[in-house]
Amino acid sequence: MKKIRIPKSGSPDFVFLGFLIILVIFGLVMLTSASSDIAKLESGDSMYYLKHQMLNGLSIGMFGFLVGYFLYYRIWEKISIPLLVVGIIGLCLVFTPLVMSVKGGDRWVDLKLFSFQPGEFMKLAFLVYLSAWVGKNQERGKSFFGGFLPFMVLVGAVMLLLVFQPATSTAALIFGASIITYFVAGAKPRFFVAMVLIGALSFSALVFFDTNDAGENYRLKRIMTFLHPEDDPLNKGYHINQALNAIGSGEVFGVGFGKSTTKLHYLPEPIGDSIFAVIAEELGFVGAVGFLLFFLAFLWRGFRIATRAPDNFGKLLVTGFMSVLGLQAFVNIGAISGVIPLTGVPLPFVSYGGTALAIFLTMSGIIMNVSKYRR
Repeated sequence: MKKIRIPKSGSPDFVFLGFLIILVIFGLVMLTSASSDIAKLESGDSMYYLKHQMLNGLSIGMFGFLVGYFLYYRIWEKISIPLLVVGIIGLCLVFTPLVMSVKGGDRWVDLKLFSFQPGEFMKLAFLVYLSAWVGKNQERGKSFFGGFLPFMVLVGAVMLLLVFQPATSTAALIFGASIITYFVAGAKPRFFVAMVLIGALSFSALVFFDTNDAGENYRLKRIMTFLHPEDDPLNKGYHINQALNAIGSGEVFGVGFGKSTTKLHYLPEPIGDSIFAVIAEELGFVGAVGFLLFFLAFLWRGFRIATRAPDNFGKLLVTGFMSVLGLQAFVNIGAISGVIPLTGVPLPFVSYGGTALAIFLTMSGIIMNVSKYRR
């Protein structure tokens, strides 16, 4: 293996770091508010979920961030294949006795000492591999047999492993970020259109033909609930109706931090998928829009780092990471606001979930490392 020559680095992008720190702190603060009553009721400790997020997410994520920050980013290119193999093995483990089922989805692997979601790790592993694979030869974005076809076979295999868990939303996010990365790498426009069409047709097939073990087509039911939430307000439409009630209750300036009335008895998943509804209720329209604008500024700064990366691999790597962050935030906020069907996707840096926070912080560390070598 050719030895990597590490060039002299400059200063990192402190603006991006500032955005990141504020996002993480804001997430912990809002998780405290959203979870305190539930934690007190369930465990007697109002800080239970916050402690778990800091122990299983923030602490590991800080370690990952430091590794990403200090490890020269081109080293990730060298280990991209082993990283992908580890990710695929992790996805396969959910089909073994090590699986831990949570809320109907077999997305967790329990290794006794700790548990994790392989799908979250695959977001990092697949985007690292894709950036390395396309970055080495930009002609792969222009060739059908040498680029497009192998890309679709690989991404299709990973998507199938995720869909069978089922983790359809995670599959869609990785696929979406991969399309953006592949297109930025120089893929022909017709390949981009083909990938979008293939993704849309595959999703449509899942919606209309796939069923769970009970014979229910739950994906189609989600679509129908999205279109007509009023048809079953106490069952399938309950989640979105309560989320919209919470958002509407916040009005302009909110009911006040910690004073949400829906998070304890009415709003499903207030510390996870629905935490944006808690933000909107407690901080109001002003607070919710302020958060959205801040997250957009964070994304803009990240993509700016991508445009100034010193090489193709760095550009594609940061593009992929920022794409998956942006897409996931859009899907979470759009779903809980009634813009798109409910998906069960957490809000980056804010929702409860140790694996997701650790992976996103690791991605951020790598982005910071790329920023040290910017043009």
